[in-house]
Amino acid sequence: MTLRCAWVTRDPEYIEYHDAQWGRPVRDGGELFAKLCLDGQQAGLSWITILKRTPGYYRAFAGFDPVVIAAFGEADVERLMQDTGIIRNRLKVQSIIKNARAYLAMQEEGVDFAGFLWDFVGGRPIVNRRQGDGDIPATSKESDAMSRALKKRGFTFVGSTICYAFMQAVGMVNDHLVSCPCHAECQQAWGIGVTHRGEGAV
Repeated sequence: MTLRCAWVTRDPEYIEYHDAQWGRPVRDGGELFAKLCLDGQQAGLSWITILKRTPGYYRAFAGFDPVVIAAFGEADVERLMQDTGIIRNRLKVQSIIKNARAYLAMQEEGVDFAGFLWDFVGGRPIVNRRQGDGDIPATSKESDAMSRALKKRGFTFVGSTICYAFMQAVGMVNDHLVSCPCHAECQQAWGIGVTHRGEGAV
């Protein structure tokens, strides 16, 4: 029997996400942009709600191409508000457009988005040794700092809780329980020399 993290349900889509995506290090700036936007859509909702709509988001937001999204206007917002494939919340729809513009502004300044985000964990994953779901915090000093920096850059729906969930999802923090096979797999996906720190870290 596979001892997955306790938060995983029996939903096949959720199991696949946990086993193949959650906690695996992501270093591509475009992919990080998409994942940050999707995590922002989770605010006030369960992640499975967003996960099941992820294909709809990629379709509605041009594959999360920042250049295309940044050009969206009010007519596009109204169109998206009728799209049943996404969460039809005006502020959340507008946040993805704002985030695309903020992302492009960073590019124009010569700031590498992936490097900017990974710098908050020193360029390599923080590998924790969590024993149970009760050991996992909702925020960290790193997510606090990331949230402040992103807001300063013009990003929205990037509170510290969202940033910590994002950091877990893209492998900046390995919060798989030590009993879960994915804990070691995520560490191996990065390679030798991973930093271990944080509550319960070795």
